[in-house]
Amino acid sequence: MTDYPVIYEKADDGSWSVRAVDLPVFSVADTRDEAVEAIREAIALHLEGGETPSSLSEVGTVTV
Repeated sequence: MTDYPVIYEKADDGSWSVRAVDLPVFSVADTRDEAVEAIREAIALHLEGGETPSSLSEVGTVTV
């Protein structure tokens, strides 16, 4: 199993969107748990197409 970085965003209506940082996949769901399952499936389907991503991202913080 491989870990892929994802970004979660909660919408004003309470739904969740999630996107993979290094892959062209995203999903929207009513709950965060549903969003996790949906992005997991989306990543798996994308990888079935034969593309193996390389990590292009770093996570950090900025002080303002």
